[in-house]
Parts: sequence; structure tokens; C-alpha cells
Amino acid sequence: MFSKIIDFCKKQPVLIVATIAMIITCIFVHVDSEYLDYFNFRTLATLFCTLEVVNAFSHIHMFEKISRSIVARFHNLRKVTLALVFITYLGSMFLANDMALLTFLPLGYFVLQRTNHKEAMSFTFIMQNIAANLGGMVTPFGNPQNLYLYSYYNISNMDFIKIMLPSFLMATVLIFIVCLFVKPIPLEIKDYIVYPFRRRRTYAYSFLFICSLLIVFRFIPCLAGTIAITITLFFLDKDAIKEVNYPLLLTFCVFFVFSGNMARLPAINSFFSEILPKNTLLYGILSCQFISNVPTAVLLSHFTTDYKSLLPAVNIGGCGTIIASLASLITFSEYKKANAGKISLYLIKFSLLNFGFVIILYFLQYLIIN
Repeated sequence: MFSKIIDFCKKQPVLIVATIAMIITCIFVHVDSEYLDYFNFRTLATLFCTLEVVNAFSHIHMFEKISRSIVARFHNLRKVTLALVFITYLGSMFLANDMALLTFLPLGYFVLQRTNHKEAMSFTFIMQNIAANLGGMVTPFGNPQNLYLYSYYNISNMDFIKIMLPSFLMATVLIFIVCLFVKPIPLEIKDYIVYPFRRRRTYAYSFLFICSLLIVFRFIPCLAGTIAITITLFFLDKDAIKEVNYPLLLTFCVFFVFSGNMARLPAINSFFSEILPKNTLLYGILSCQFISNVPTAVLLSHFTTDYKSLLPAVNIGGCGTIIASLASLITFSEYKKANAGKISLYLIKFSLLNFGFVIILYFLQYLIIN
């Protein structure tokens, strides 16, 4: 039992640290009826629905088939890298950044291992990570913090796109340029597994995925939609529900309590109320580097109505340190599985590339806002 607890703590460091921080804040802010107001249930419901539907898709190998058919069209390392990175980039717009990485990082590992180019894995994984964090910025459901702020401030769809489009376009150009530095070494990919196309399941899961998106856009009631999707999957694929990343959902709940308590502490309230009006964009990005982008979005939303600065801040701020986003921790964890002895070099490359993107995108967004 003790070894299982230790193993769980190693796999979920953010959850453990966040839980400890939450417990500390609970000492100063005693549990009361206001705790219920901390939780954004639409965000939690949408995440849950997306996770279970994506699991169902993965069980019929849908993402593998789509991804491999695209990659099979390219024949050198530069083109394959671009394909992997932009598959992740596009995927994050619809699957959310975490799920895009969990779906497409294994593909990157498969391609580079089978073509004997594992030395390119650190760069490819890092760029996939950046692509996942920045690609999802243009849709409300692309990043978890977007879901929260979209609901919290009741942002219209057009307003959301207007705010995020400039940074999104610049990120697209930057990612493409950086990937061009990969040498066009010829590749040959072998030993693909051919999976049968399960037509009825594919149509059913596609319908459920569309329903998940309609919950995000408020066309379907949150509670009714979640129950309907879950019951349908219970009969079609129970494992899709069992394999939902519940620690991720729990992490969100912990962050909600932590940030809610922080907002009620007079010293914290005074500090953020004073500095945020000076430069919401900058302080939002800096906060992400220390407490991650999702808790930053939840915490700072209590102190500012300037969502036009906070929204790009928590998206751009997802790049930077290894703890700036949950997506970065997912990528780091996957990389460690494949390259246990090359961690320090990975972290150096990760920091250089990520902070390069943060600096460029910050100055671009700052010019737009001002």
C-alpha cells in the first residue's frame, strides 16, 4: 500500500503540491458555504466529457490511423517533424492541449524510434509541447484555462477569437520557422499495424464529441449533456469512462479551492489588486511560471475584469518553465519514459525554446493591447 502511495505521488506531483497548498490555505480560510462558489462546474463537466469521448476514440485506434496516414505521406525528418508538430497544433484546438499531447506524443516516439532517429526526440517533443500550448489558444476548449475564463467572464465567441487571433497567427509562423531548422534527412517508416475501420463506433463517438463541443458553446445544458454522454458511453465502451484522467479533474478541483481561498486572504487580495492594473499581461505570464497557467487563470480572475489581457497572458504563459502548464509536465513525463538518461539536455533545450516564444509573443501582444 505504501509503495502504491509513493508511486502515485511520483506520477502526480502537481496534484500533491497543489493539495498541500490548498490545505495550508484552508487553515486560514475555514470551510464554509462560499467554498461551493469556487467551482466552475461547466469547466469540469466539459473536461470530463472530452476526456471520456477521446478515450473511446483511442480504443478504436482512430487517432493512430489518422496520424499515421498523414505522416506516411512525408519522407524526410524535417517534413515528419512539421507533420507531428502541426498535427498536435491542430489537435489541441479540438481535443484540448493535454489530450492532444497524450494522443500525438506516442506517435512522435513511434516514428522516430522506427526510423532510428531518437536523437531528434527532445526537439520534436518540445515543439509538440509548444504547439499544444499555443495551438489551443484560439478556441475556448483548446486549453483548460480558456474554458474557465470563457465561462467566468461570459466571453462571446467573436470576442474570444478577436483577442487570441493575433498571438495565434504569430505562434503559427514562429513554430513553422523553428521547425525549418531540422535537417531534411531521408526517412523510411516501416511496420505499420493496420487497424480495421469501425464505422458505427466512429459515427457514434463523433456525434458524442460534437455534443461535448456544444456543451462548451452553451447550446446543450451542462448537466443533461454530461449525463447523456456518459450513459451512452456506459453501453458502448465502459473502459472509456474508467480511464478518464480523474487525477487531472481532481487537480482542477484542488486549484479551484486554492485560488478561491487565496482570493479571500486580505494580504493576497491587496497585492494582486495593486499590481494587476499596472500590467495584467506581464504579471499573468509571470504568475504562470510559478503556479502554472490554470491556477493563475482561476486566481487572477478574482482580481481583474481585464480579460482581454488575462486571456492571452495565461496562454502565452503556458510556455516557459516546466511547471508553467500541466501539458509541459505531461510531455516531460513521456520524454522520461523514452530517454531516462538525457534529462538535463532536454531541460536546457526546453527552457531556451519556451522562453524564446514567451518573450516574442509577450512583446507582440503588448503592442496590440497598447
